[in-house]
Amino acid sequence: MDDWELKLPWTRCSKALSEPLLEQEWLVTNGLGGYASGTVAGAASRRFHGLLIAALPTPLGRQMMFNHLSELVRLTDGTTALLGGEERVGGVLDIHAAEYLTEFRLDTGLPVWRYEIGDAVLEKRILLSHGQNTVFIQYQQLAGDGPIRLKLRPALHFRPHEGRVSDQRAEPYTVRACEYRYEIQGPPALPPLRMYLYGERSAFTVDGQAVPDLRYRVEESRGYDAEGGLWAPGYFRVDLHPGRPATLVASTEPWDAFLSLTPEEAFDAERERRRRLIAAAHPAARSGPAQELVLAADQFIITPTGRVEDAARARAAGDEIRTVIAGYHWFTDWGRDTMISLEGLTLTSGRHREAGCIIRTFAHYIRDGLLPNLFPEGEKEGLYHTADATLWFFQAIHRYLTVTGDRFTLGMLLPKLHDIVRHHLVGTHFGIGVDPADGLLKQGAPGYQLTWMDAKVGDWVVTPRRGKAVEINALWYNALRLLEGWTRQAQDAGKLEAGLLSADELARHAERAQQSFNQRFWYESGQYLYDVIDGEAGNDTACRPNQVLSIALKHPVLATDRWAAVLDTVQQRLLTPVGLRSLAPGHPDYKAKYYGDLRARDAAYHQGTVWAWLIGPFVDAWLKLHPNDRAGARRFLQGFIAHLGEAAIGSVSEIFDAEQPFTPRGCVAQAWSVAEVLRCWVKTAEEG
Repeated sequence: MDDWELKLPWTRCSKALSEPLLEQEWLVTNGLGGYASGTVAGAASRRFHGLLIAALPTPLGRQMMFNHLSELVRLTDGTTALLGGEERVGGVLDIHAAEYLTEFRLDTGLPVWRYEIGDAVLEKRILLSHGQNTVFIQYQQLAGDGPIRLKLRPALHFRPHEGRVSDQRAEPYTVRACEYRYEIQGPPALPPLRMYLYGERSAFTVDGQAVPDLRYRVEESRGYDAEGGLWAPGYFRVDLHPGRPATLVASTEPWDAFLSLTPEEAFDAERERRRRLIAAAHPAARSGPAQELVLAADQFIITPTGRVEDAARARAAGDEIRTVIAGYHWFTDWGRDTMISLEGLTLTSGRHREAGCIIRTFAHYIRDGLLPNLFPEGEKEGLYHTADATLWFFQAIHRYLTVTGDRFTLGMLLPKLHDIVRHHLVGTHFGIGVDPADGLLKQGAPGYQLTWMDAKVGDWVVTPRRGKAVEINALWYNALRLLEGWTRQAQDAGKLEAGLLSADELARHAERAQQSFNQRFWYESGQYLYDVIDGEAGNDTACRPNQVLSIALKHPVLATDRWAAVLDTVQQRLLTPVGLRSLAPGHPDYKAKYYGDLRARDAAYHQGTVWAWLIGPFVDAWLKLHPNDRAGARRFLQGFIAHLGEAAIGSVSEIFDAEQPFTPRGCVAQAWSVAEVLRCWVKTAEEG
């Protein structure tokens, strides 16, 4: 780990100049799916912004338990300053602070604010305990006369983290105190929020009051419920001296669990955990911006708290259950995203054991030859409406085996992989199955969006892509060839179970698919590939990034003499500094910006909007065509380095507008975006 640090300094600013601070966000996670997040300025601009969003067992899911903390500082000369400021705009309360903020930085991935008030200098840090629903908010005086009196007023609205901000409880919250321990109880189904303040002359005053009409700016711009109140149970006070910090701890865990570590021990333990993460990563990921991406990758790998039976089953087999949160703030774990992200999140970062846990976890959920598309919030059963997650599973296993050589896991998986192929050969749910006329894989069912281009509003499927999609067939061919190789190894070792397809049978299916693909997908007049053939309106000539997978995968289905033409088209029409456009400009459905209400946004989601994760397949394809041009491939990643200082600081957004300035949109931190940028950063490193 080097001394590279993501730091955002600025000049003391007026309210007019503080607007960018309302667009830059921070994120801290706890390894369970829980998180804390907000804007650098202190605003709660999203319904997802809060200091503790706890990951609770099914059926509760993630719950907003601690929304906001108002911070009033009083110096020895009587000067007062509000760090978490409050101001009424048009009769509605905004919460923000910028007047005293002089620096924001990440310290081993953890957010740090620096404030200057007169001669006094303060720092604030936030930490979530790994594996606990516990937040530590620490304040330290670095300069100036002491003591500094700090007054902290927590404000709450217990609700599902995606719940409406305007929904208020009819029953009152209750506050219980025992010595210096305080509990706030909301709905009976939820655990209480337990709070404890470390520091000199600390005390709590019960002074319940409503904080009405809070405005959530981003929710308003996205067409969601955007105004609602909070409730403040009272306020804490504590004195600060140089070298003697104060820390507010809030948790849904039992008292003995979260008070077992002092704040200093908790911060030290988390810093050490993060240093170990960087030390375990690939050597090319231990310095510079890549180390920030290693820490960002850690945010998505979780132990799901809700699926208790599955965790018990895994433990009984000597294993552990792991999964991947697809994106913050609103995604849960998705099969497709997990498989695409696996190498970047786990293998590049040296977390091989967890990669195996993730693969074995998802293998348990295979049903009728399909991997689950996603697990809804607070539910134990997955939804299976996906045509590609299952095929990405093969690619993820290949990458895992390449790094680990784990033949035991492969032996366990082999019957399941054969079962997947059998179901695809005869046909399974949602019209997914091989067309006997040409050996290509078709998919599609009314009302369903089965590929990764999955936007849907009500009954409107924006990009249905029913028929034979180009990337689905690239993945199908790749899966057949991978399984052929694994099967041949088992055959040669005399370990192939009876009743499974032979390697030669798999090879015949692969050869037929490849021949048909190259005959049928080539769009001669455009010199690129059809996006879908045999679709509802025939063959689709839309120029989309999906075709790059015909080159990028381990076993490319596209004939090599067409690689250059396809890659040139993708580079000229789809490539941007932050990923690939989902549709080329000039198409009637092309949308340059992703904004507005849900219908407007989803209409643009895959109709031009740039997706960061697609830079991964593009770099893979580029290096297949230009195997000695790592420096050239690295240049395609440079736009992401500047992006680390916007949206979620230190992470990579889900999507971007299709035109300059390529404004980040969607989830502020997305698993496959981080994973693919990190993976390609390592892949394009110069050999040492």
